[in-house]
Amino acid sequence: MKKTIQTLIAAVAFGALTLAAQAQPAVKLYVVDMAKLYDTHYKTVEKNAQLQADDQKAQEEVDRMNKEGNSLVEEYKALNDKAGNPALTAEAKSSAQNEAQKKLGSIQQKQQEVQTFIQNTRNSLQQRMQTYKALILEEISKTASTVAQRKGATLLLDKSGPSLFLIPNIIYSDPAYDITDDVAKEINKDRPAGSPTAPAASAAASASGAPAVNVNLNPKK
Repeated sequence: MKKTIQTLIAAVAFGALTLAAQAQPAVKLYVVDMAKLYDTHYKTVEKNAQLQADDQKAQEEVDRMNKEGNSLVEEYKALNDKAGNPALTAEAKSSAQNEAQKKLGSIQQKQQEVQTFIQNTRNSLQQRMQTYKALILEEISKTASTVAQRKGATLLLDKSGPSLFLIPNIIYSDPAYDITDDVAKEINKDRPAGSPTAPAASAAASASGAPAVNVNLNPKK
C-alpha cells in the first residue's frame, strides 16, 4: 500500500512538472543592431550636422584669435629689433625693451585665451553629444522593445557591441530574426520632409576633440 501511494505521488508530481513546462511560453529570440539604428536615426543626422556647424564656428573664432595673436608677435619682434638697434640711445633702447616685454605678456595671455577657448569648446561638444546619445538610445530601446513585443518576442538582443573578449556578443543570428530594419522604419517614420537620410560625418570625432586649430604664437627673440 505504501509503495502504491509513493508511486501515485511521483506520478502526480511528474504531471505537475509537465503541465508547468507546457504553460511556459516558447522562447522566441530576436536581434537588433543598436549602433546602426543610432547612426541612421534622422535625429542623429541632424545632431551631427548641428555639431559640425558649431565646430566650424569655433574654428573661425580660433582663426580670428590666432590672427590677433600673430599680429602681437609681429609687434613684439619689431620692438625687440628696435631695442637692439645700436643707433638708439640707452633710454630709447630701455623703453623699447619694456614695451617688448609688455607685448610678450600680451602674447602669452592670448595663447592662454586660445587654449582655454579650445578646451571649453571641446568639453561643450562632448557633453552635448553624450547627453544626446543617452536620450536617443533610450528612445530607440523603447521603440525596439515595442517592435519586438509586437512580433511576439520573449527576448531581444543587441548584436552591435563586442564582449569583454572583444568579439561580437552574438556570433551568428538568422537574418529572419533581425528586426533592425523594422525598428529603423519605426524610429524614422516622423522624419521631416527634406531631412537628410544618410548619416553625416561622425559627430563623435567632432565632439571628442578640439577644433583643428593651429596655435602659432611663439615669438623668437
